[in-house]
Amino acid sequence: MTYEEFLAGDPVVVTAALTGGVHGKEANPNLPETPEEIGRAAAAAEEAGAAVVHVHARKPNGERSFATERFQAIDDEIRARADDVVIQHSTGGTGAPDDVRHQPLRTDPPPEMASLDMGPLNRYRHLTSENTRALVDSLFDEMRERGVKPELEVFNDGHLNEVHQFLDRRDVAAPVYATLIFGPGTLTRPRPRNLLHLVSNLPAGAQFNTLGFGRHQLPLATLGVLLGGHVRVGLEDNVYYERGELAASNAQLVDRVVRVADELGRPVATPAQAHEILGL
Repeated sequence: MTYEEFLAGDPVVVTAALTGGVHGKEANPNLPETPEEIGRAAAAAEEAGAAVVHVHARKPNGERSFATERFQAIDDEIRARADDVVIQHSTGGTGAPDDVRHQPLRTDPPPEMASLDMGPLNRYRHLTSENTRALVDSLFDEMRERGVKPELEVFNDGHLNEVHQFLDRRDVAAPVYATLIFGPGTLTRPRPRNLLHLVSNLPAGAQFNTLGFGRHQLPLATLGVLLGGHVRVGLEDNVYYERGELAASNAQLVDRVVRVADELGRPVATPAQAHEILGL
């Protein structure tokens, strides 16, 4: 379904980004870090209405980890506690060698989905996440070999150009699934017209997911629902429920966007429906 074909009543897939790889409990003590905490958060998010959980791994000290065994421990906890939620691993990151970026794809079983950053972006004052075309292609090739659906992460207009070039280089099973990301720095400026612009330039037949950082999470998610897309919320992207009030959990943020979708006439997709919608 594209936004031109949107009809009220079409299910919306809600993704919960549970923890991320940058801020930790210093930003919000409710942010999960250990495999057990992430597993519990995934189960609660699914119960609130999320069909997909976006997963980063953490070392025991809370720092980000790309290690296969850390992702394995998290997946085992999620599968033990949740019912049928779709597991999506992050392969994005700054400063990690290319071979390390592949490690999240090598769990047993592999994740059903994984993120694939479409191009470079600046991080902090002296760091850039390069995401060369060679790395993008090699990550995708391993995803295809292991039956993992790519989630194409589009941080700006240039990355949308990269999506079109990537589809010329590689055969991606339909539907193409792109996450449109809004916020500061290298990201697209969070303006309604910018979301409309990106959606209008998506590849034919692509499904889109809307992601707004910080205070932009709720308004952009609402607009994404109105345009017939899917949405991502969670503590990775926004640690607050409202100004001055930290979010109590990922589930609280999921529950709110579920209520918004319901008011706008779009039921939230179950994990089984998400499998069908996303071609998993």
